[in-house]
Amino acid sequence: MTALLRPATADDLIAVGALHARSRQAAYGSFLPAEALASSGELLGPWWSERWKWERETHLMTVVDAGDRLVGFSYVGPHELDPAGYGELCAIHLEPDQRGRGLGRALMVNALETLHGRGWRRAALWVLTGNTRAQEFYRRGGWTADGTTRTEQIGTAPTMQRRYVRDLP
Repeated sequence: MTALLRPATADDLIAVGALHARSRQAAYGSFLPAEALASSGELLGPWWSERWKWERETHLMTVVDAGDRLVGFSYVGPHELDPAGYGELCAIHLEPDQRGRGLGRALMVNALETLHGRGWRRAALWVLTGNTRAQEFYRRGGWTADGTTRTEQIGTAPTMQRRYVRDLP
């Protein structure tokens, strides 16, 4: 099956929200409480639609279509702590049955090219400290933890996150 990366449209955002919920449950379910991940696609779709309204001039979402369904997305923009110095890879999420097929890597490469094309020379992202699979994925992609941490809520759970950085190609 051929996968196609393309810029998202407003019509994609409800499907993105549902995919985001499934991806989080699969990726974080082993270390976050179930109630923290109880946000369904019905909540995340409108959340992405609202976020899109405010950020579509500064951020870019790319989606992956495989066959007749949306199976992944990435989201990039200025880094919240240092927008002048860093672009940020805000998210990569895949349908759980699509992990390990190279789509996450394709989204990461596309995101890095997009950030570079927007003028940034360095990129940052945040990874939950319990998400060892993602940490390894990003290390293989040339990212390094820089020692910066933050705590953010996911649903009802405070989560510790570690920042990873890298130079852009």
